[in-house]
Amino acid sequence: MEREARDVRQLPKTHLHLHFTGSMRPTTLLELADKYGVRLPEALTGAEPPKLRATDERGWFRFQRLYDAARSCLREPEDIQRLVREAAEEDIADGSGWLEIQVDPTSYAPRLGGLIPALEVILDAVESASRETGLGMRVLVAANRMKHPLDARTLARLAVRYADRGIVGFGLSNDERRGMARDFDRAFHIAREGGLLSAPHGGELTGPASVRDCLDDLHATRIGHGVRAAEDPRLLKRLADRGVTCEVCPASNVALGVYEKPEDVPLRTLFEAGVPMALGADDPLLFGSRLAAQYEIARRHHDFSDAELAELARQSVRASAAPEDIKAKLLGGVDAWLVG
Repeated sequence: MEREARDVRQLPKTHLHLHFTGSMRPTTLLELADKYGVRLPEALTGAEPPKLRATDERGWFRFQRLYDAARSCLREPEDIQRLVREAAEEDIADGSGWLEIQVDPTSYAPRLGGLIPALEVILDAVESASRETGLGMRVLVAANRMKHPLDARTLARLAVRYADRGIVGFGLSNDERRGMARDFDRAFHIAREGGLLSAPHGGELTGPASVRDCLDDLHATRIGHGVRAAEDPRLLKRLADRGVTCEVCPASNVALGVYEKPEDVPLRTLFEAGVPMALGADDPLLFGSRLAAQYEIARRHHDFSDAELAELARQSVRASAAPEDIKAKLLGGVDAWLVG
């Protein structure tokens, strides 16, 4: 069939939803665990991705426990440098020309000498990896909604302070069933005033109301996930009219039990409603697939044509914080992919 002719790994695109520890290669995790004598849970040592489900509290707790176990293997600046460089290499192999990696530096502070040193190690690693690989890379600092909103304000101020070192956005992650979006409105105000884009998680584990809260209380320019907006036609129209991009992670949605099967993820519903999307891998370490695989899901399970896949790639480029010249180059590459 004609539409199978073009390789989605060759399609220029951006990657806007990738979590820091979750970007790690499984082989790297095993090597670092061995280096530090960390005994990993069995779910992280097998050849297959762990069996996950996060639609109940117990399942989400297990998912977080696995993530924390992996993070505990990142102890030295060189571990951080390796993780970031390998994430860049994986992205390049999948056709990404721009990566915005998401991190809560608080989680790495205890082992890296404090919050500011941890952030500086991360930013140095991103700068080096970008220089060495040629991939445009920036950082999105994310607060944890399970922690106190005052912690989020501290992070927002820090993110603004380091905006000239490669921080482009401010997010809010972890279980959206906990911590109301409006509790974090001050932190997001600080971030927006400092010129950072607002990209909180919403509409993943809870329904359309959490997406509305991100729009109303946090003035989101992008929504992490946002797929549950598909359940509310008026909300879809609002997202489309405002041009708010949903960072949709199909493999993640299935792995965590948000949807049973890849074909249940409402890619078509969002696309046909005119809601911009940026497909993302979320946590490849735990979900077993990277960026290009998300485009394969759109092709295989939702019958997206090459022209429609190209439009998804364009939407990811437009939603990014990349400079205009990089956007133009990537958009030109999308057109060339489609022609060639």
